Amino acid sequence: MEIFLHTSTWFILLTLTFLEVILGIDNIIFISIVTNKLPEKSQAPARNIGLIVALLFRIALLFGISLIMSLDRSFYTTAKYSFGDLVIDPISITGKAIIFFIGGLFLIAKSTSEMFQKLEKNKKESVKNKKTFSFVWIVLQIILLDVIFSFDSILTAIGLSDNILIIIISLVLSMIVMMLFSGSVSRFINKFPSLQILALSFLILIGFTLLMQAIGKEIPKGYIYFAIFFSLIVELINIRIRKRNQHSS
Repeated sequence: MEIFLHTSTWFILLTLTFLEVILGIDNIIFISIVTNKLPEKSQAPARNIGLIVALLFRIALLFGISLIMSLDRSFYTTAKYSFGDLVIDPISITGKAIIFFIGGLFLIAKSTSEMFQKLEKNKKESVKNKKTFSFVWIVLQIILLDVIFSFDSILTAIGLSDNILIIIISLVLSMIVMMLFSGSVSRFINKFPSLQILALSFLILIGFTLLMQAIGKEIPKGYIYFAIFFSLIVELINIRIRKRNQHSS
């Protein structure tokens, strides 16, 4: 294990772990929303099972790097279309593009549906639904989204290091961090209805970016994360102001 005697190895490991946690923020938001439909005692097991399966899937992907690379190969390219001033450039269709397209549609549809339910259904109906939702179905949804996000996660890791052992350790560490904090994040989000709507809006935005990636229009993730954190800070300020007004009234 001479590799761990080098300072650069530890720097790469910490960098990879940090990036994996950042890339997992959308996972945690989604998990917080869907597990809220389960009874409280079932929420933590659902989160942990979903994250563990996601970790195993990512490790499996590492040993199938050739498969990941093959998903980037185009097997069909659309023609260029012109409708007056509107020009649609050729779109390269790949396995990865199809996965991102399906994932983006699922995320937008799921988030929109959740938002509609929160706006339309009363509290009594919400409590009733929480008891009837299937534990297995919730876990399957978590795993499905984790699989979609795993491709970006693994490609990012491979771009920073070609040492599979280092990447696996970073994946395990980042997943442990997410397990430790997913419960707190989930309770915090579900405590405030306005934060739930904001979280669902983030998921719609992330779904849209997946659709853009599917048609070859890359949106820098830095812009997305900045928008998320900025909106979150504004909402936290609003929550604090509302609390102060309630205490003063």
